Amino acid sequence: MAPMSLWNRAAVAVPALAFALAACPSKPEPPPRGPVKARRGTITLTVVGTNDLHGSVERLPVLAGYLANLRAARAADGGEVLLIDAGDMFQGTLASNLTEGAPVVAAYNLLGYDAAAIGNHEFDFGPAGPAVTASKPGDDPRGALRARAKEAKFPLLLANVLDRDTGKRPQWDNIMGSMMIEKGPIIVGLIGVTTEATPFSTMPANFLGLEMAKPALAIVAEAGELRKRGAQVVVVAAHVGSKCSDLHDPNDLSSCDQEEELFEMVKLLPAGLVDVIVAGHTHAAMAHRINDIAVIESYANGRAFGRVDLRINEGGVVTGASIAQPRDLCPLGPDGEPVAAELCAPGEYEGQPVKVSAEITSLIAPATVQARELEAKPLGVELVGEVTRSYDQESALGNLFVDLMLAGVSGADVAMTNGGGLRADLPPGKLSYGSLYRAMPFDNRFAVVTLNGKHLRKLVSNNLYGGGGFVSWGGVTVKATCKGAALAVVIKDRDGKIIDDERTLTLLASDFLASGGDGMIGRLKLPDGSIEMTDVLIRDAMAEALTVLGKAGGKLVATKLFDAARPRIDYPKPRPVKCGAAGGAAPPP
Repeated sequence: MAPMSLWNRAAVAVPALAFALAACPSKPEPPPRGPVKARRGTITLTVVGTNDLHGSVERLPVLAGYLANLRAARAADGGEVLLIDAGDMFQGTLASNLTEGAPVVAAYNLLGYDAAAIGNHEFDFGPAGPAVTASKPGDDPRGALRARAKEAKFPLLLANVLDRDTGKRPQWDNIMGSMMIEKGPIIVGLIGVTTEATPFSTMPANFLGLEMAKPALAIVAEAGELRKRGAQVVVVAAHVGSKCSDLHDPNDLSSCDQEEELFEMVKLLPAGLVDVIVAGHTHAAMAHRINDIAVIESYANGRAFGRVDLRINEGGVVTGASIAQPRDLCPLGPDGEPVAAELCAPGEYEGQPVKVSAEITSLIAPATVQARELEAKPLGVELVGEVTRSYDQESALGNLFVDLMLAGVSGADVAMTNGGGLRADLPPGKLSYGSLYRAMPFDNRFAVVTLNGKHLRKLVSNNLYGGGGFVSWGGVTVKATCKGAALAVVIKDRDGKIIDDERTLTLLASDFLASGGDGMIGRLKLPDGSIEMTDVLIRDAMAEALTVLGKAGGKLVATKLFDAARPRIDYPKPRPVKCGAAGGAAPPP
């Protein structure tokens, strides 16, 4: 049975379910329900969804003010509030990362979360303590995650990750596939799933021994069981998402990316099985009705929350769902980004002023104070112009990072970094460690890879043929052209010499990429001994290289890091590259 939260409720864990089509064995009846409030007519169950906080704890005192007003409104009209998170809670800021997500859990406990899904980045911290991956006997590659789960007064939900040896869900304290709770007179079933990309979008070593099931299959199995046991409402916390550019009409899906994983998942769900999905992972926005399921996703980094108001009649039947656009916690600045939490003036919500929670502010203060001290450390370099990032094309930030990698390790020929590792732009002016950290919050170590020119060409061409994150390259330039239906790739070194197929090269990459992350280096099938993992933290090596540059009086000019007219990687746009008269994509070489 899951631990009781600060908000008194009955919680019943649903046993693990097989995903086979064979009939499920009979399950025990749910325990007797406690007394419930008498009511007349319909009530409102408000589902509040958050996602992809990524350690932005400074936003949580503001969120608490909104929740207090909303809970007061529901208490006044006899309704209820259900608070759900769709995962990627911990990883991303110094305030959270220094203690592997502990401040987030402590704050979520006070906020009264009912449940949270486990996202791919919940696996990032590896064993409890400073090690990123298990390095000695007895290390638990999920130790940090399991430690946070024990501290949580709400359950963590993960229905579609299985133990590879047993084919069943791992037996981890306070982590389950689904559960049932009572919200006043309403019995609610909750399910959590995560993206199928998890094994390759977290540190692969921390996922060893586990395997994925399709989110939709897990939801169907769990939701069917929850309905049998009396769930009147089923809510899914899914670290699976999409993105929509127009949020005005919940029934208009024309602006949504219907090729994303969320839409594929929803297509497989029988009608009437699920009422609400709180989505995440894509850091985008949704407030839509898909196959009669209310789906909300609310950007990332504590910017906003989503809301669905379910109307439920006396028989426990959902008779309507009102879907609100994501509500920004703080006003947006001229750049379209939320103002800093300390400058936030949230205004009113539910007819009352939003009051920032002093209790949560005090709770997170030790973490935020320690983080600010580290963030303020100057690196001695002045940036002339903003150094911007891009996930899916060449950028000034990507080029800077690979150049700093080469500066931090002597003797290497080439460096690479993935678009997903670029998390924030670097602002103009004097650069601080905090700005560098926000741009690269992952504690990745250097991996030194020995390969040949043909392997490098395959890495480059595979990334151009594929979608997803753009790979930035240091130490080389690339000219890719279509030759009929194939892509011809010519790579030159820093001296302008063409790198032939048999030339031996030393490549710098992150331990994430070298151990199989994003499915890049692993596809090369290099000989044993080609990859050396180090204990050198990439971000700290970059900081040291910047400090050396600063002592020499150096400045970094953003326009010199990337010139769109003269890119380092010149290829037929857009990606994925398609060659041939018919426009079909040629297979990777």
